[in-house]
Amino acid sequence: MNPRFVRLFAGLTVGVAAVVVLTACGTSASDTGTPQIVASTNVWGSVAAAVAGPDAQVSSIISDPAADPHSFETSATDTAKISDADLVVFNGGHYDEFIEKAISGKNKRTVEAFEQRADKKDDNEHVWYDVTTVAAVADRIAAELGRVDAAHADAYTERAVAFKNQLIGVSTITGTIATQTPNAPVAQSEPLAHYLLTAATAQDKTPREFQEAIEQETDPAPAAVAATRDLITAKQVKALIYNTQTEDKITQDLRATAKSAGVAVVEVTETLPAGMDYIQWQTANAKALAAALR
Repeated sequence: MNPRFVRLFAGLTVGVAAVVVLTACGTSASDTGTPQIVASTNVWGSVAAAVAGPDAQVSSIISDPAADPHSFETSATDTAKISDADLVVFNGGHYDEFIEKAISGKNKRTVEAFEQRADKKDDNEHVWYDVTTVAAVADRIAAELGRVDAAHADAYTERAVAFKNQLIGVSTITGTIATQTPNAPVAQSEPLAHYLLTAATAQDKTPREFQEAIEQETDPAPAAVAATRDLITAKQVKALIYNTQTEDKITQDLRATAKSAGVAVVEVTETLPAGMDYIQWQTANAKALAAALR
């Protein structure tokens, strides 16, 4: 297990959090007596729900896997929900800027995940793949809910502790990968699973110009595409980490090349798959990476 993660969770008591996700429709604690939390995506909605339990209501603006948070535009209903929320939880780091626009100039209670990352020099915005950051977000959510709803402050804290103990399971898997297959070379269609790979000490060999172009929805230079394909055809990588939510012809061809070359493909996403909570999702992601690199 990652020593940094062990230190973070030392002294915690294992517990089980009851997760209840309800939909808030533009109401607030002053209207219902129940704190209303709005999350930018269902990923952060799941984390918030684990801490909220039955004492607060959680809704997520984006749950559709086809929606792109980078370019998402809020509806009037979305704006009302955000405006009326007692707590807004979002990713930050220019990932879900629609939230930043919606709260601009307003005195809103917020938790921005990107600001909770331990390594401030790492500017990869996909921080939900970093369980250490997610643990810090859970603590912040509990603290903010405790200020809004003091009567249930202890319950929020207890559920955050239980959630963080569940995160240890994910860290254990990535720690095992780091021990059994250290510095394993991989490629990514874009740098989505950056923090998952970092925890597993996997080495991302993808040309940066290829990843940046795909992430910005532009065509990579032919030389970058060729270099990325060569990594796979020559089996210089053990796996291709593939974002299924930002497919285009170039990435689809890359995936086909991996399959033809016998290189494992690990599918990752930006929102929760149907029927999964955050812990189940990240556990499955870590296990899939372990299987691919074994």
